Order: sequence, then structure tokens, then C-alpha cells
Amino acid sequence: MKRPGSRLSLPTCRTLMFMAVAGAFPLQSALAQETPAAQEAPAPQADTKNGQRLDVVIVTAQRRAENIKDVPMAITTLSGDKLEAVTAGGQDIRFLAGRSPSLNVESDYGRSFPRFYIRGQGNTDFDLNASQPVGLVVDDIVQESPMLKGFPVFDVEQVEVLRGPQGTLFGRNSPAGVVKFDSVKPVFRTEGYVVGGFGNYGAFNVEGAYNLPISDTVAARVSLQTQNRDNRVHNPRPTGTRDLEDYSDNAGRIQVLVQPNKQFSALFNVHARDLDGNATLFRANIIKQGTNNLVDGFDYGSYPTDGINEQTLKTRGANMRLRWNFDRVTLHSITGYESADFYSRADVDGGYGAVYAQPMGPGYIPFVVETADLLPNHKQLTQEFRAESNVPGPLQWIGGLFYFKEDIRIDSISFDSLAPGNPQNPFYATQTQDTRSWAAFGSLNYSVSDKLKLRAGLRYTSDRKEFSAKRVEATTAGPFGINSDSNNVSWDASGTYALDKDTNLFARIATGYRAPSMQGRLNGLSDRPSFADAEKALSYEAGIKQDLFDRRARVSASVFQYRVKDKQLTAGSGVINMNQLINADKVTGQGVELDLQAVLTDSLRMTLGGSYNDTEIKDGSLFVQQCGNFANTGGRAGCTVTDPAGPFPGTVRIDGNPMPRAPKWQANFTLRYSVPVGNGDFFAYTDWAYRSTYNMFLYEAKEYKAKSLVEGGLRVGYKWGDGKYEVAAFARNITDRVQVVGAIDFDNLTGILNEPRTLGAQFKVNF
Repeated sequence: MKRPGSRLSLPTCRTLMFMAVAGAFPLQSALAQETPAAQEAPAPQADTKNGQRLDVVIVTAQRRAENIKDVPMAITTLSGDKLEAVTAGGQDIRFLAGRSPSLNVESDYGRSFPRFYIRGQGNTDFDLNASQPVGLVVDDIVQESPMLKGFPVFDVEQVEVLRGPQGTLFGRNSPAGVVKFDSVKPVFRTEGYVVGGFGNYGAFNVEGAYNLPISDTVAARVSLQTQNRDNRVHNPRPTGTRDLEDYSDNAGRIQVLVQPNKQFSALFNVHARDLDGNATLFRANIIKQGTNNLVDGFDYGSYPTDGINEQTLKTRGANMRLRWNFDRVTLHSITGYESADFYSRADVDGGYGAVYAQPMGPGYIPFVVETADLLPNHKQLTQEFRAESNVPGPLQWIGGLFYFKEDIRIDSISFDSLAPGNPQNPFYATQTQDTRSWAAFGSLNYSVSDKLKLRAGLRYTSDRKEFSAKRVEATTAGPFGINSDSNNVSWDASGTYALDKDTNLFARIATGYRAPSMQGRLNGLSDRPSFADAEKALSYEAGIKQDLFDRRARVSASVFQYRVKDKQLTAGSGVINMNQLINADKVTGQGVELDLQAVLTDSLRMTLGGSYNDTEIKDGSLFVQQCGNFANTGGRAGCTVTDPAGPFPGTVRIDGNPMPRAPKWQANFTLRYSVPVGNGDFFAYTDWAYRSTYNMFLYEAKEYKAKSLVEGGLRVGYKWGDGKYEVAAFARNITDRVQVVGAIDFDNLTGILNEPRTLGAQFKVNF
């Protein structure tokens, strides 16, 4: 059964597409005579007779350095002032949510295990073995494990968000898109910076980098960050962890560049992270039944619990990027190694005492759940060899080989909160997975004329996974093994047409692939691993990129439509702390995206972004278990489900539902004001992000439909000494809007909250 209004009608969709593209054309450009396309964007200029211009944005979305306007896909970049503002309060990588059209980021683990969504596609799975359809690439190394994806963002040159399948050139498992980070690289001059800040809740953050030219051919850069906060939530009961939500998050990166001549360079990178803090707080009975409101009298600073809450994460990594420039070809070798050690324990039932206790609201806690998940062993090795042409001419090409190896072990432990000493329960499960993948890929770029440029890419991927899960306790079960071999051919074709030197039209069709997934959280009630077949995506997009008013403004608008066959989804159990992997026959999505940057005056700059995403699950036979109809709750239902009933008691059909955690509407806005004052410059920077409602799970329930959310930030400061010194005050979530953004649906109305308001000040020195 499809709900009315679950997808756009064809006339409406065409109207939105027309408005997005037509709105991006100024009338004078549409009527202007065609001129030859610019071969290279002009160099950035600070002051001209027309005032300041926007800098040329260079991206490496196609594994070459290119002007963003010339790349035939939807891309958003973040750098400079914007990154400084949105990370000012010690935010983790979730600060990216809503900062690009169609991008969402959230977590059920706190500062670790971020889950990325692009154009509605993501994965709500909380299992440590979960794969994601959004790839994350840091300094040319794919970060496959969720534990690697939350590395702190500091001393970063640029963040690129590539929307749509990226199967031919980047890593693996990226049918929805790629988020790409590039660190500031060593240079042959002495430079650096140090920035220190403090804030409410005892926050203390320090970040710095130092670049040192060791010789004429060797340079090094050391980048360090520490983020710290005191506890801000208290447990009023004598049991369990008493103070919560503090953290100490330390990370560092050392890079060494060896460049003896123009023909060869080697860049070595060693990095590490050490996080010690708390897991996400799962708060039972905080949602008012029949609504998505917090219960009356909710107190953010109070968390009655009888459980232990702690989390540690240590990651280590190194990579080596070698480059040889020959007469007609450039060769690359990129070797990467990553490892992670993770422990997270939380009182997942979100309460205390015997069954039926009422810690927060007028509801029950059906049962006691306190668990820990461990990643005692994780190792990832990647190797890429790539060759690319480097001679002028209409034909350019890239070709290469890619190898991926990952070994993981995951332990899941249950504890008895009601027993003296809170001992480990007999429920203990472990799973291991060995993954081997290799790929061959190639890409061709051909300039048909000065105006028309065509591109095409092809990739063959082979994946092999050996998986095993078992329960280790008084009564063992398993091991249960799953071996999977799969292969895929991905391709894309795109083109750019220059209407004039400032305006490019682009179109792209691309396929994507995600290898089969498996997991095994065995608990004695359901002793079987779950498995999902590979998913395959087909995407279409078209748009326009245009510089306006002598490069004082830049706009990018796109429309897209995609179809995913055998979409991998994660269904909850409804009654226990388990997930089940399933495949939907088909998922579709379509929408519109807009990016705008503008120099309004010499003192005022603005950015504006927005997106509309309409997603739909299409599988008439698919049903999942719903939340909370527990026999031991006195007949009360845990939540108010609005989907039609499924074929078995406690199940619902999800055909026609949107993808979970996928808001239809998103928007972001920034405004920067700067004016000379005395011997320096006063500046003010404000940023805002909006997202509409979304379903937290595959099914729809009144309590588990997130409210729309607007969050804003402000950073005000003064620079002097030719930009050497800077002092600033900041606020994040300045309206102090606190609401439920996630939930646990096997328990009664257990919610996860967004971050409250953060205030603080910073001092920065550049040298």
C-alpha cells in the first residue's frame, strides 16, 4: 500500500526541475551571444574595480585537480571560515549534517560511529560490522569501518561532498556518494597556527599545526588537536555511572614530503586518535505517547540509571603516496593501513531498577538491557596503483588497480544490571569477518570541441567475504558461517557543455554497487546470522554551474533521479537489541539541489544551499516488526504505528514509505561580515541549517517521526597584526533547541537527543 503523496507527480517533478535549472540562469546569460569556453579559470583576485571576487574552487572529484565548474557532477565544498565556524565548539564530524545539500550525518554511539546519508541513502544499522552506501575518503584512503569514519576534522584544506554513485574511481561501496577530506599538506616554508578555546560545561580545546622545511627537498607538517569537556549530565541514583557526557578526544597527524625533483614526490602520513568518554545516552520514556514531543518536565541534566556508561576508541593509521611524473604519463602508488580498537558500554534500556520502573516519564521499561560492543581486532590494508595521462590534447585518461583487505572481530556482551556488582550475563556473542576485494578501473575524458567535453568510466570489482558468528556461554551455538563471492561492473558517462565562458551545463548517468552484507548478534533467542544481497544503483542527474557578475557570485543547481535494486535495509527486531538485514526489491529517489555563494558587498559574503529529496521503498511483500507491543506492558503499545498491519502479529508493511533518516527538505545559510576597525578587522559569521521531519525507522510511528529542526551558530571576533592574531566568541545551537533526533525502538519510547547550546571563546595565532 502506497501512502498518498509519497512521491512527486510527473508534472510537479518537471516543474521543480525547470525551476531549479531556469532559476540558475540570469537573463543576461541566457540572451548573450555564445563565446568560446574558458580553458582555465582566472586566478583568484582579492580587489578589483568591481570589488572582491570569489576564489576559484579546485576539486579532485575525478582524481585530477580541476575547477569545480568543469566537473560534471553535483559537488559541494567546505573550507576556510565555514569550517572554522562549524567546528568552533569542539563538534565531532556530525557537524557536516545539513552543511551540504542532501547530506545528513548522525550516530547512536556519540562521537564515534557516524552514519552518513546522501540523497536519502544511508544505513541505520548500529552493528559494528555495518557497511554504508556513502564512502568516506581521507587523504586518498577509503575508511571502510564505521569506527574509522569519525576521525576529528582539523588542519583540513577542504571537504568535498560528491553526490551520486562514485563507483568507477573511488574505493568501494559508494553507490550514494563520497565525502572526501584533504589535509593541509607540507610546504617548503615555515608556517603554522595555534588556536585555543574554552566554553561552557568545562570545554577546553586546542588545535595547532607547524610546517617545517627540513631541507630543499624535505618538508614536514605536524598537526595536533585535543578536545575536552566535563560531565554535564548527572545520575541522581546511587547505582551505575554517576556523571556522564564528558570526553577527552585527542588526535594527531605527522606528514613528511620528500620531493627531490619535479619528476618524483613521496608523501608519508602517520595519524592516530585516542577517545575516552561516554556512549550515547538512551533515555527511556522521554517521548510523550501519541506525539513526538518530550514528556512534561523533562530535565536534560538528569539521567537516572543503574547501568555503566563508558566508551573508548583508539585508531592508528599510516599511508604512503608516491608520484612519478614522466614525459607522457604520471604514475601513482597509494598504500594505506588503518586499525581500530573500540569498547562501548551503555544502559540501553535507559532506566533503572526492576522492570516497570519509571525514570523519566509515565511509561514502563519492559526489560533490562545493558550491553557492551567491542572491536578488539580491526585491520585494514589498501593499495592503489594508478596511471594518468599528462600531455595536452583532446583525449585524457586514467587507469588503475585497487586492492582492499579487512579483518575484523566483534564481541557483544550483556550485563545484569539488577544483580549485585552488575556482572556479565551468560549472553556473549562474537563475530569475525575477513574481506578481500580488488578492482580494475579506467576513465576517459575527451574534448569534442572547446564547448563540449565528454567523460566515461568503467570499473570491475570482485569481493569475497568469509564471515562467522557464534555464541560463547554456558550453552554455546555455532559457529555459523557465511561465505560470499560477488563481482560487479560499474560505469558512468557524463558531459559538460559550455554555453559561454561563465556557464556550464552538465549531465551524468552512473551506476553504483554495494557488496553483500552480513552480521551475527546472536543472543540465544535468534541464533542465526543475517545476510543481505548486493545492491545496485542507477542514477541520472543534470544541472548547471555558473559564475555571475564578474565572479562575485556562483551558482550550481541540479536535478536527479535514481533507482536501487535489492536495496540493503536494516530492520529492528521490535523486542530485543537486535537488527535484521533485509533487501527491498527497489528504492527510488528524485530531487533538486541548489548551491549559491555570493560576494554581496566588499564586507559581506553569503552562501545558500538547499535540497528536496523524495525517496520511496517499493516492495509490496516487505514487512518488518514494529515497536513495543509487549505482553508485559499491561496492554500498552510502545508507540503509535501509522503503517498498515503486516501478515503476522506485531508486523507492519513498509511499501511506499520513505527511507529512514532522510528528510525531504534541507537548507543551509551562512553570512560573513567583515569591516576594518583600528589596526585590524572585525568579523561576524553566522551559519544556519534546517531539515524537515523524517522517519527514524523503516516503519512510521507518531513518536518516532523526528520533528523539523533549525540550528544556528554565531562566531564574532577581531583580527589584527596583518591577520596574525585573532580572538573570537562563539555559540552553537544558539536557540538551545533540544529534541529527539533518534530512538531505540525495542524499548519503550527511548529517545536520543541533539546537542544543547554551546558557548565559548577562542584565541588564535598564525605564524
